[in-house]
Amino acid sequence: MRSLPYASLGLLALASYAHAENATTTYATICKQIQYAVSSASTVYFPGDAQYVEDINHWALSSIQDAACSVEPGTAGDVATIIKIVGSTRTPFAVKGGGHTSNPGFSSTRGVQISMNRFSNVTYDAASGTATIGMGLVWDDVYAALEPHGVNVVGGRSSGVGVAGFSLGGGYSWKTNQFGLTLDSITEFELIKPNGEIVQVNAQSDADLFFGLRGIVTHITMKTHPQSQVWGGFMIYTVDQSPAVISAIAAFCANVTDPKAAMINTVSYTMNTTLLISLIFYDEPNQPVGIFDDFLKIPVLEANVSTQSFLSLVQGTPSQPAARAYFDTFWGTALTPSSGTFISYAIEPFLPTLYTHGSNSAYPPERVNPGYSPLNLYYAWTDSAFDGIINQTIKESSARLTSLAEAEGQNIQGAALYPNYALAGTPLEKLYGGNLGRLREIRERVDPGGAMGLAGGWRF
Repeated sequence: MRSLPYASLGLLALASYAHAENATTTYATICKQIQYAVSSASTVYFPGDAQYVEDINHWALSSIQDAACSVEPGTAGDVATIIKIVGSTRTPFAVKGGGHTSNPGFSSTRGVQISMNRFSNVTYDAASGTATIGMGLVWDDVYAALEPHGVNVVGGRSSGVGVAGFSLGGGYSWKTNQFGLTLDSITEFELIKPNGEIVQVNAQSDADLFFGLRGIVTHITMKTHPQSQVWGGFMIYTVDQSPAVISAIAAFCANVTDPKAAMINTVSYTMNTTLLISLIFYDEPNQPVGIFDDFLKIPVLEANVSTQSFLSLVQGTPSQPAARAYFDTFWGTALTPSSGTFISYAIEPFLPTLYTHGSNSAYPPERVNPGYSPLNLYYAWTDSAFDGIINQTIKESSARLTSLAEAEGQNIQGAALYPNYALAGTPLEKLYGGNLGRLREIRERVDPGGAMGLAGGWRF
């Protein structure tokens, strides 16, 4: 490309700034239009309002964008009004549930930020054994609401994770070995289609739409399961215990077939210290015989393993407050000059039967014995100047781990990556495989105007 003189670059910068200003003014006009169109159950907030700050806030600072306004719809009808306005005016928008995504722009926008936090009800129906859950909740809220009924759902494993993105992306749970992914327990969605139509989507009403949703979900209905107290917690090991911990993980993966047992193992680097953390879970009140003995006999730096409620176990998991963050499915000292603060590699073993509990769905692309489990790479840093460096580093690390696995004889070429862990820009074929054609057909039928293409997330 031919280079431009400095004067031209300055003019381009001014033109770009003017375009951004005009766009912001236009979006603000659309915000006003929404404000006048929605009912009193909903509210539009603007920069300077305290609730606006809360509405655009995300767990990862790198996922926050300054929207022209935020809107909190209080009814499905108002969601329909909003989606028709942004669709007809071609206004960028984003839908935020819990705000736990690490991909910038997936649930944030410079246009209209839709915060679902008023959809915050949990209704348990003992007769049908189901719970209807609002998409503005985090899983902690759901577990707390269901605990008095002695039941639970297949939900998130970490405190503060939102119901919306987690469940729509698949959802690996402490209870996945027993009941499958979170989406496998969903029996119905309340969906606002891009044309504003409000529909209850289940496998009988619209099999294609149930397979690959297109629109904004306000509620999900899920199967529930009896829930007693559980046994488990965390154990933190110093790096000198690595051989013993690795051996224990290998033995667990090779020998444990009890579906009530699950674990997450992480290697984490922070503050010039490398630690290994094992989160262990058993879906009964008492310690299982033999399953976690190898881990328990290794000397620990800190531990919190006991009989406790499911909610207590989830909320007792050690976590790092996020600065800027990426996920992907050791660079410690090398990244410290780039403001790197925390790096974690999480090994999440599941039984090979994990995909046999549900029916056909967009993810996973195949309901077969996968022979592998998800791996989560998590990098946190503080300075936005290093966003590109960290992004490239996590890609290189992922590629390196893939090549090592293949060199050891693992056949992972066709492995579907988990959408909730995958880095933005990952090819859709690697997430949804052969289902892409069907998903694009659904888009053409339900969203011919491409309204949902104005939002973030994986675009078809």
